[in-house]
Amino acid sequence: MTNFGIIQTTSKNMLTVLENSQVSAPPATVGDRILPLTFFDTIWLSRYPVHQVFFYDSIHSKQYFLETIVPNLKNSLSITLQHFFPFAGNIILFPNTVEKKPEIRHVEGDSVAFTIAECTLDFNDLIGNHTRKCDMFYPLVPILGHAKQGSDYLIIPTFSAQVTLFPNSGFSIGITNHHSLADASTRHHFVKAWSSIAKHGTDEFFLASGSLPFYERVIQYPSSLDEVSLNIPGTRAINMEYQPPQLVSPTDKVRVTFVLTQARINGLKNWLSTQLPKQEYVSSFSVACAYMWHCIAKSYVHIGERKGEDDVERILFGVNWRSRLNPPVPETYFGNCIGASFTAKIKTTVLAGDNGFLTAVELIRKTLSETLKKKNGVIEDSEKLIKLLFTPVRGFNVSGSPKIKFYDVDFGWGKPTKHETISIDYFSMISVNASKESDADIEIGVSLPAKQMDALLSIFSEELDATFH
Repeated sequence: MTNFGIIQTTSKNMLTVLENSQVSAPPATVGDRILPLTFFDTIWLSRYPVHQVFFYDSIHSKQYFLETIVPNLKNSLSITLQHFFPFAGNIILFPNTVEKKPEIRHVEGDSVAFTIAECTLDFNDLIGNHTRKCDMFYPLVPILGHAKQGSDYLIIPTFSAQVTLFPNSGFSIGITNHHSLADASTRHHFVKAWSSIAKHGTDEFFLASGSLPFYERVIQYPSSLDEVSLNIPGTRAINMEYQPPQLVSPTDKVRVTFVLTQARINGLKNWLSTQLPKQEYVSSFSVACAYMWHCIAKSYVHIGERKGEDDVERILFGVNWRSRLNPPVPETYFGNCIGASFTAKIKTTVLAGDNGFLTAVELIRKTLSETLKKKNGVIEDSEKLIKLLFTPVRGFNVSGSPKIKFYDVDFGWGKPTKHETISIDYFSMISVNASKESDADIEIGVSLPAKQMDALLSIFSEELDATFH
């Protein structure tokens, strides 16, 4: 079903919605299917949806955009949904009982909300690495959709997409998914399949890759964990009036993309080896996170926050457990299979001090090493990890991984000019991904209040200059 014409214009006339439509899998290719949620999925039921935007250069006309690019994206999405049916389905949640477990349900004809829009914002400004207002990106990602009431259950959409034209400059593809649908690995698997089908006009190449989603619920864990995850305060509070959270504008936050080149990372590693000659191997990811943690801690102190003895924080990482479970599950396992890894709490003033970078490196190295060496640790320690995950402590979560190559997502018009993880505005604060220029470079997205970002920009450069002096 498609509605054509100008549907909605934002108050600032930044965005004009040209078309609202629904995209479903080809008829009779999926039918009625149910995918049970595991405790890895249900811990995210009350959390914010995940938002991403891919930007692509394009000097094609609006006519070409509407008559060629958009139909291709719709058709390829339809074919992709044939293989990734939960993206077109709905989460079925029973708020009044823990006896009935949540599930993703696909009914023949279920579809994805697909929006086509036109934007007057400066494309070249949005795709830069410099300071940009966070809420400028919000019109580019679709809302998840409204939850509806069944007889004794809620029906919550899982996914939506939006393609936005920037005349004479390019276009963006914004996607939103409920976190209980998929983690970063599954979401990227879906996007890579969609882009492959769009590029080649068929799913033959995707099928030949042998990477169809694995839907069997083979993760072994105590059944009591289902009840634990459903009794998280935010999830327990969901009632029949529930609606998924939405991005709220205006906000005082801004975002900046920092790039640590391979040369800079190697320089930091060499400096570390002179300071800690007996230090065990430290990955580029750990070095990048530690350096940013140290700089952000300094920015807090610089603007007059977190100076007291009681000001402590930690950093949280999401770890893909597919290959680390006992027994392991396939890398194409569909859904969430991530566990949290927390550093010990540390005083902000210590992190911001002269040895703060060294302290951060050691904390992160130790934390990740202990987490990864403990086979099935995410199952054994799950109750403790869930409690920590939902216990407010200052610090931040790290979103993303350099192993997920966002800049390889080619729909047929080349690699993305820029990728932005919008979710860091409210969930994690930083994202860490492989850079557009080189997989060995690390791109770090940061979202902070404007005053603090100004301090961070100076500190980031000054610390590097001091380190390599």
